[in-house]
Parts: sequence; structure tokens; C-alpha cells
Amino acid sequence: MPHAVDFTTVSTAGLESSPVADALAGLRANEARYFKNKYDHVFTVEPAADAAETIGWVSGILKDERDLVIESRPLEATEFQVENIRMAYVFYENGLSINVMYTLDDGGKRAVGFKLSDGMDVPAELGAFKFARQKSKLAGTIRGSYFVIKNEH
Repeated sequence: MPHAVDFTTVSTAGLESSPVADALAGLRANEARYFKNKYDHVFTVEPAADAAETIGWVSGILKDERDLVIESRPLEATEFQVENIRMAYVFYENGLSINVMYTLDDGGKRAVGFKLSDGMDVPAELGAFKFARQKSKLAGTIRGSYFVIKNEH
């Protein structure tokens, strides 16, 4: 059952099995606040078991573009469109958040973003990426990286 992410009262609901559940919940709330403020979009997530298509799309892009396979178990995911951009998010048990920004117009921006929850180590499969730090009132210190999508997906 999809549920809206509340960024005023941060909840770990759906993320309890993560060793960094509080930080991951803050990261998820940070994304919800961004989309509400920028696009007036209510950020909803659903359990991974109900989001196989979204998780498959994200996993397929990672595999095709960079031969990456994420070892951690997905907990929640969401997919939606704002303006002419298809967005997908997957939140993993280890505290990783992966998003895909895929502009539907030809020649538009298309990228995969990685965000690491406060307190988690860089997963071995992402060791080749450099991570920049940003502060968030909801999520503490977020470390992020990305790559540009080159192919059609």
C-alpha cells in the first residue's frame, strides 16, 4: 500500500530493518520536502514487493550503463512524473538511496543519483564513485554522487 512521506514528522515506517533507519528516514523525508517545495508533488513510496517494475527499471539502467548490481535489499520504491521528467527512487536496507531522473524529451537530462545515509559506509559496488557531502536538517550529512545515462531506457 503506497503511503505519503511526511517531512514534518519523520517516520521510519517501512525502513525499520535498516541499521541506519533513522538516517534513511531523514533522507527519504528530505526528498519528499524537495519535491513538495519544487513541484508541489506529494512523494509517496510503496514496499519493494509492490514495486518490482520500478526496481527492475532502476536495476536495469545500473546494469546496462555501468554493470552495477546493488547487493543490498530494496525496502521501498516510487516512480512518478513531474513536468516532463520521469523520476524513480529506490531505498535500500543498507541506507542507500538511488534515484533516476529521466527527461522524456530527446536530448534532455538523464542521470542516476546515489545518496548515502548518514552513518553508512560506501557500498563496495560503488567504490569507484567520488561522493560529495551536503548538510540536511532532516538527514544530517548526505553523501551523493551520480552518473549521466547515455542510452535509451
